[in-house]
Amino acid sequence: MVFPDYCWAMASLTDLTRRLKLTLVAVTDDRRGGDPLTLAASLPTGSWLIFRHYGVADRVALATKLAVHCRQRRVTLLIAGDPRLALKLRSGLHLSDHLATYPTPAIRLWRRRGGLLTAAAHDRGGLARAAQLGADAALLSPVFPTRSHPGAKPLGLLTFRRLARQAALPVIALGGVDRTTLLLLKAAPIAGVAALGALSDPGA
Repeated sequence: MVFPDYCWAMASLTDLTRRLKLTLVAVTDDRRGGDPLTLAASLPTGSWLIFRHYGVADRVALATKLAVHCRQRRVTLLIAGDPRLALKLRSGLHLSDHLATYPTPAIRLWRRRGGLLTAAAHDRGGLARAAQLGADAALLSPVFPTRSHPGAKPLGLLTFRRLARQAALPVIALGGVDRTTLLLLKAAPIAGVAALGALSDPGA
């Protein structure tokens, strides 16, 4: 099906990722609010959801409900920073750049028994550590200015493209990615895009 040029600017982030054959990765964040269960219900089949609600008192209970919900929706769940919980829920695991640098025994155990593994990266070194760890993909950020980390200097499009081309594993773009900035990434060698606030937009 032909997708006319004028439609690109009007399409939602979800539509664009599907048409560009990119994996859509939603990221939860308790600091910015939002219900992970509601977010999971809005995602199309085949999406990934990284559960980063670190500060909630009922994190295990919430993650357990989310795991059931994601399986029903055929959305891949990844637990951020907690390999034991990921093992318990038989979910994927997402690691921060720091945890990928110094893998704990629990992470190594999960790696032997687990499934999908992603890691955060912010530069060439982070991408190399993610590849050495055996991650299936790296979330490279921030590509563009983002509300999640207002003081962080973005990589910018040229640097991001160069790092993604040189990476030894699939790269997922994170940071300021929405339905407008995604159009700038059409030619970048990426496997997917990750978003927080952009997926809270009713038009996402």
